[in-house]
Amino acid sequence: MLATTFILSGFVKAVDPLGTQYKIDDYLGAMHLGGMLPGIASLGASVVLAAVEFCLGIFLLFAIQRRLTSRCILLMMVVMTPLTLWLALANPISDCGCFGDAIVLTNWQTFGKNIVLLASAAIVAWWPQEMFRFVSRSNQWIVINYSIVFIAMMALWSLYYLPPFDFRPYHIGTNLRQQWQRTMEGEDLPYADFFIESGDGDITEQVLADTGYTFLLVSPYLEQADDSRLDLINQLYEYTQEHDYVFYCLTASSAKQVRVWRDITGAEYPFCQTDGTTLKTVIRSNPGLLLVKDGVIIRKWSHNNLPELSEAETTLPLEQLEIGKLPTDGPARKIATILLWFVLPLALLTMADRLWMWTHWLRRRKKTTTEDNLTPKNKNSKEK
Repeated sequence: MLATTFILSGFVKAVDPLGTQYKIDDYLGAMHLGGMLPGIASLGASVVLAAVEFCLGIFLLFAIQRRLTSRCILLMMVVMTPLTLWLALANPISDCGCFGDAIVLTNWQTFGKNIVLLASAAIVAWWPQEMFRFVSRSNQWIVINYSIVFIAMMALWSLYYLPPFDFRPYHIGTNLRQQWQRTMEGEDLPYADFFIESGDGDITEQVLADTGYTFLLVSPYLEQADDSRLDLINQLYEYTQEHDYVFYCLTASSAKQVRVWRDITGAEYPFCQTDGTTLKTVIRSNPGLLLVKDGVIIRKWSHNNLPELSEAETTLPLEQLEIGKLPTDGPARKIATILLWFVLPLALLTMADRLWMWTHWLRRRKKTTTEDNLTPKNKNSKEK
């Protein structure tokens, strides 16, 4: 249980390092330390935290460096348990973010979980040699290096593109129109803070009621946005104009920042105001792009992999293009990919290592048996 919890906690953090960064910033703000760390430092801390938790869980599972691993886990729990007690008592933030957006716990539930984990960590640290070693000591370096490389690549992939697993309420396939209408009817859902305001007022219902295609360029704060793909964004806007599709840029930046952005980029698309925290939840990219059809999110792109249409494709409507349809790589396929690239290699390594150790043990036993059989004969020959 202890190893599984650390593996899961580290993995979901690595899948969404920006979300972990936002949570670290929330912690610092609750401690009146907001602004003490630059954004790159808190982002680096989120990646390191994810990698440490994941690797410690793997090392514990495989009984690698048993004393050191168990003591590191115990130290982490000794630090985290009082922190979660403070969260439960003071309630400065609603969720500790232990499992990202995958599993949301109340602060008291988190504290109770940590009490159990602290007790488990103490037991493991007291009797570390009782853990069964799945991989021999001579091959443990493979598990160590492979785990570090895997989780680092997962975090970097999620940062450059988008999280492969989206646990937030704005994932691909979400019917925004339906969910937003349920909030407006009084149900307590996370869509209550989603709104789109233009110079003409609130146009949220109008945008979500559109049965056609709508592109939403999302930039929580334009002054922090990556401007390396501006030409491609402008080309996509021109494509929407040629085919009569709707295109809005959603931001929480001030009118002054919008004017600066227009001057720098030559942007001609309309800008709308939306809550900045909500936009950070919608997509983990600044800017990022959503494609909505009939109120349903069917595509999401990071600014690093915006769709590039060929000259022939620009003449075709979205109905005839792949980007105009829901993607085929669903969660099941992504889970299978993780199993193929991480779990399967470690399973094969474990089986190969056990087979090697078993054959080594057989050879050693055979040698011992042979020596035992020869020893009496030698003694008898000497007596004669």
